[in-house]
Amino acid sequence: MRCQNLKSMSLFRRNKNNNKPVIRQVIDLVPPHLLRSSVKKYQSDKYCHKYKTYDQLVALLFGQLCKCSTLEDISVGIGVSETFIKDLGLQQSPAKSTMSDGNKNRDWQVFEHLYNALLAYYGNSLSKYTNQRVIEEVKEKTILIRDSSTISLCLSLFDWAKFRTAKGGIKIHTQWDEALMLPNLVCIGEASVHDSKGFEEVVFPKGTIILEDKGYWDFSVIKARIKAENIFVTRIKDNTVYEVVEELELPDKEDQHILKDELIRLTGTKAKEVNLEVQVLRRVVVYNEDRNTTLEIITNNLDWKASTIAALYKRRWDIETFFKLLKQNLNVKTFVGTSPNAVKSQIFVALITYLLLELLRRVKAKGKTAFSNFVEKIRICLCYYLTLDYVIQRIQPNARSIRVRQCNLGFEKIPVLF
Repeated sequence: MRCQNLKSMSLFRRNKNNNKPVIRQVIDLVPPHLLRSSVKKYQSDKYCHKYKTYDQLVALLFGQLCKCSTLEDISVGIGVSETFIKDLGLQQSPAKSTMSDGNKNRDWQVFEHLYNALLAYYGNSLSKYTNQRVIEEVKEKTILIRDSSTISLCLSLFDWAKFRTAKGGIKIHTQWDEALMLPNLVCIGEASVHDSKGFEEVVFPKGTIILEDKGYWDFSVIKARIKAENIFVTRIKDNTVYEVVEELELPDKEDQHILKDELIRLTGTKAKEVNLEVQVLRRVVVYNEDRNTTLEIITNNLDWKASTIAALYKRRWDIETFFKLLKQNLNVKTFVGTSPNAVKSQIFVALITYLLLELLRRVKAKGKTAFSNFVEKIRICLCYYLTLDYVIQRIQPNARSIRVRQCNLGFEKIPVLF
C-alpha cells in the first residue's frame, strides 16, 4: 500500500511547466487499475463504444471543479479545443445528449465503488495528515460519526424524490471515519426517510465508538450496540424517561463546562419493551459556550472522564463542517440530470472530487490552507499547464511584479519579458 501511495505521489513534479493541464493531473490521481476494477465489477462499459466510464468521470469531475450547472456548460468547457480534449485523455468532447444518456443509464454504483476504492488506496496518506487533535482516552479507538444532510429538489422535475406536498428532496446519510476525516459510507435516499432508517448496518466490531445526534435515537439499536460491545455517544431525547441511580462527583478546578455527571436507568415503556431498563447508562450535561446552551449527552461508557465524553460529542461538528464545505465548494445542489441514477452518480463523483482535493490539500499543502481557499486556487488554475506542485506551493495571493530587461535601440525602451 505504501509503495502504491509513493508511486501515485510521484505525479507531483516540481518543475513549473507541465504538458498536462491541472485538471488532468487531478484526474490522474485516480489509478487506472482502480477504475478498471470498478468498470469490470459493474460492466459499465458494456455496449459503450464512445462515451465510456472514464469519459463520464472526466465530464462530471470537470463539472464539479468548474461548478457547471448544465450539461451544455460541460460540453462547451471540454470542447474548447482539440488539444485540450486530447490532454484530458478523451477521443472527443461529449455531446449533451450523450452525457444525458450516460447519466441516466450507467449504474451509479460504479462511482460509489470507485470512491471506496480510492478511500482504501489513499487511506494511509489521508489519515497521516489529518492534523486532528487526539483525545487521549480514545486515541486507539475507531470513531464513526453518523449524520445526514437534506438537499431540496424541484418536485415537478424530480417526481421520484417526494418529500412534502409541494417539495421534493433527497437525504444524504453519511458515516464519517474520524481517522480519515472523510465519509466511509454514504447512503442516498428520499428526504422523507427518518434518520434512524438511513443505514442498514447499525452495529460494528467490538470497541467501536459511534457518535450521533438524537435523530438517530432508537431503543432497539441501543440494545443491539450494547450487546455488540459498541460504545455510543449521543444526545438524549427531551421526552426520554429515566431515573437517576447515582450522581458522580465533578472535578473542582477543571472541566468547568461539565455541569452534571450521573448514572441513570431508562424507565420508559419503549425501553422496557426491549429489556433496556436494567442497563445502567451515563448522562453528562455540558455547557456549550459558543451557542450559550446546554447539551444532555448519553453514553454506555461508565469509565471515561466526563470531559472525554463531551470532547467526543463535539467531534460531531466535523461531519457538519464536511456537509457545509461540500455544498459550498462542489456541485451537489444543482443537478445536470433528473433521474435517480443521474443524481446519485453526480453526488458520488462530487465525493471523489472532494477526496482528491483533500488529498492534495493535506499531502502537498500540509493542511495550511483552508479547504475553500484551496479549492478556489485549483479551480482558477484548472486549464493552465502548470504542475500541481507549482500551483499549490508557489502561487500565493501576493502582488507579483514582472521582471524586464531594458533594450536601448536608440528609440524608446522596450521591455522584454522573461
